[in-house]
Amino acid sequence: MHSVSVDGRKVTPSKIVCVGRNYVAHIAELGNEVPDAMVVFGKPNSAIGDTLYASLGGEPLHYEGEIALLIENGAAVAAGFGLDLTKRGLQSKLKDKGLPWERAKAFDGAALFSPFAAIDDAEELAVELDVDGAARQRGDVSLMMYSPATILEELAGFITLEDGDIVMTGTPAGVGAVNPGETFTGRVLQRGKLLTQASWVADAGS
Repeated sequence: MHSVSVDGRKVTPSKIVCVGRNYVAHIAELGNEVPDAMVVFGKPNSAIGDTLYASLGGEPLHYEGEIALLIENGAAVAAGFGLDLTKRGLQSKLKDKGLPWERAKAFDGAALFSPFAAIDDAEELAVELDVDGAARQRGDVSLMMYSPATILEELAGFITLEDGDIVMTGTPAGVGAVNPGETFTGRVLQRGKLLTQASWVADAGS
């Protein structure tokens, strides 16, 4: 089982629950429709990785930077930066056929995380992603269709979040392909101050 770092201790999530299409600008950039209800999909523990690959199995990967919340006792107690990696071409084919996304979203290494840091309010978070030092993604809770509180309330209606589980809250506009050799630096801020960050250099992959 894979673990993440939370204020210096290792925590092993049983699962990752992801919210899709939570920023209107991101919905528009992919040409998707605004959903009538919150879009939810999952990643298993085995999706947690350490290496950012540009492609896997010949399929190019796309990045999506997100605010990730770590759950204890049903509440968000820590936040980290998460990269939701997607086999975009495969995802498009699956969506066109009305099929589930797991093959494009839940593969091994499909989720990378910074260290998590304790928070006192999940409603005052922002996310930033730079690629080779240039701003690529910027977003905060005020731009979300579903706030962290709303996300947790809706999830509680049909799924149990175990202590240590991670909720990925969706990505703002600016997603794109991962290219070999690029340096990705992701940050989460609370009330404008740096909470946590991490950097990865993209490997060519396979």
